[in-house]
Amino acid sequence: MGEPDFPTPSPVIEAAAAALRRGDTHYADQKGLPELRAALASRLPAHPGRTWTAEDVVVTHGATAALASAVLAMIGPGDRVVIPEPAYSLYADLVALAGGTVDFVPLAPDLHWDLDALAAALPGAAMMMFSNPSNPTGIVHREEELKALGKLLDRSDTLVVSDEAYHRLVYPGHVFTSALEVESLRDRTVYVQTFSKTYAMTGWRVGYLTGPRAVVDAVAHAHRTYNGSLNTAVQHAALAALDLPDRVVDAMVDRYRQRREFVFTHVSGIPGLHLVPPEGAFYGFLRYDADLPSEAVVRELAEREVMVRSGAEYGPSGEGHIRISFAASEEDLRTGLARLVRYFGDERIP
Repeated sequence: MGEPDFPTPSPVIEAAAAALRRGDTHYADQKGLPELRAALASRLPAHPGRTWTAEDVVVTHGATAALASAVLAMIGPGDRVVIPEPAYSLYADLVALAGGTVDFVPLAPDLHWDLDALAAALPGAAMMMFSNPSNPTGIVHREEELKALGKLLDRSDTLVVSDEAYHRLVYPGHVFTSALEVESLRDRTVYVQTFSKTYAMTGWRVGYLTGPRAVVDAVAHAHRTYNGSLNTAVQHAALAALDLPDRVVDAMVDRYRQRREFVFTHVSGIPGLHLVPPEGAFYGFLRYDADLPSEAVVRELAEREVMVRSGAEYGPSGEGHIRISFAASEEDLRTGLARLVRYFGDERIP
């Protein structure tokens, strides 16, 4: 599961309880509590020529609803959406739901973008969707990649949906750059964010987005039609999360770093297994040499009480891979990896 195993920080829980006790149990503003939206706007990357305000932010039912509302608001039958893959499977599902057409573009061997392939696919596209850091690959797309994308989109109307849910989970030697920080992208970017990963708040379902004002207004309309306003007490909890000291998040990130190193060390040198070192998020996208479809690998590992995700779930290039999550305890990782290595080793040898 792509879910932190850490508990939600206690100040967040206490803020929700306090909101309930004082009677904050009624509908909130359809776009989100104004004070929460203002706090989120104040934390967005600086935008020369534009002052972020509460009106630029929509609070959504998790990043899932932010992504869904953006696609359903902006994509219609026949619209083409470019998705570099392997990619989070929800993107293609949402495009199909909206009646659009998915144009998958395989990544380069290092799991970063193949800019030549993107150059061929982007002309005429209504939208491009990606995550950074990436689910499932764990890649952090570099500033120069983002700038190159901006050049490819010059003089086009293509929207960019940048899902930055894992922005705080970046490992030493790698630097995260938001699409909103790139001049050539900021005016066409729909920025999607969530409290789930950073603050271990997956079950609270708090996400948000911003972007061009016309897109924000359209998204707000779609979100209130499909979802309605978000739980009021939970939004007060989200405000409390924003006030947490950095050390709370940093402590979790340090644990993920240790687990990432453990996973990479454990599978390195194992014949038939190949892992590009994760640069961010908490996933390893493991390639295997065994001549088995990834769905069969997932099923057979599940029979051995090891849960992974099928690489094929993330696009055509994902076949021959499985996704490992290291958002699990060290003990579980040790047990699961031992079983996984044994499965691909002794059990796969004729």
